[in-house]
Amino acid sequence: MNGKILVTFASKYGSTREVAEAVAERLRTAGAEVELLPVGKVKSLEAYRAVVLGAPLYIYHLLKDAQRFLARHQAGLSNRPVAFFVLGPTEKDESGWKEARAMLDKELGNYPWLKPAALELFGGKLDPSSFRFPDSLLASFPASPLHNAPASDARDWDAIRAWADSLPARLGLQN
Repeated sequence: MNGKILVTFASKYGSTREVAEAVAERLRTAGAEVELLPVGKVKSLEAYRAVVLGAPLYIYHLLKDAQRFLARHQAGLSNRPVAFFVLGPTEKDESGWKEARAMLDKELGNYPWLKPAALELFGGKLDPSSFRFPDSLLASFPASPLHNAPASDARDWDAIRAWADSLPARLGLQN
């Protein structure tokens, strides 16, 4: 494959980072040169042929770090192939997935210039025991979506690996 791929991620508690690491590893296995960085460490996109961005939907919105990355790198993301994965529902019920997809579509509406070559919504992970302030405080309010939320991990690693394996073709990186 020609050109370096940036796999970058916004992650509050680490689960999106874990998915980004798995995606980067699959791309390396396919022969790609990959750099893995948190979104806050990306200064420029000039060195990259393509970008894979991962972010969670957290309390109905893309994580702020991902929003800042999209705003800061709009020009660079507009002129190279982009794949975008989002971690959403932490349970496997169909209504939660539909709601998460609607939230994702609404969030993407804030970035009409973003035209991902690959876009995927995966299940997310929630571990209330790891909450830090202010999430720990928010979880104490009965009206909060985090209140009494059970620990769960809805990430489908087979689906994540299959999606990652499809990226070289979808991003136009195969020779």
